[in-house]
Amino acid sequence: MTSTTLLIKNMVCHRCILAVEDILKKESIPFQNVNFGEINLAEKLSPDQQERLVNKLGKIGFELIDNYTVGLIEKIKQLVIKRARNEVDEKESKIKLSRYLTEKVSHEYTYLSSLFSSVEGRTIENYFIEQRIEKAKELLIYGQLTLSQIAFDLEYSSTAHLSTQFKKITGLTPTYFKEIGIAKRKSLDKI
Repeated sequence: MTSTTLLIKNMVCHRCILAVEDILKKESIPFQNVNFGEINLAEKLSPDQQERLVNKLGKIGFELIDNYTVGLIEKIKQLVIKRARNEVDEKESKIKLSRYLTEKVSHEYTYLSSLFSSVEGRTIENYFIEQRIEKAKELLIYGQLTLSQIAFDLEYSSTAHLSTQFKKITGLTPTYFKEIGIAKRKSLDKI
């Protein structure tokens, strides 16, 4: 029995993991676990299983990645999302983003940065900022935290820094955004 790892594009939240697990169960495909951007299978898929899996994943907005470069970009995105949303342990949240990515994907940051920019048309840092702002939007809409608490939770140096980046990305102040609400939110896979 040979285990196989499949890379999946567009997985951005825990519901994505549940959706993929549900497909695997319904298709009777044995798997070990599902993480952001990957499925660890118990054994290699037959061509028929792979075709059915590709079709089912496509129907909910996911796709299998069969190219190393695309897989690496997707891995970078998943790591950046986790880091931007502060879903990493305290030790990982304290190191620079460049070092965090280098340690996680075992490539020099200059290579990762250049590759990401050439494929995505934006820098890793810009993607990171966009992800942090999306999380800030989510927290503002929920209305349970003050802007100061959100800035602290997302590890901004100050409320002013968060406000400046928020306005630069959205064109709105956080206060005005909170007033107009959900209309300005983007789904994470559209960023």
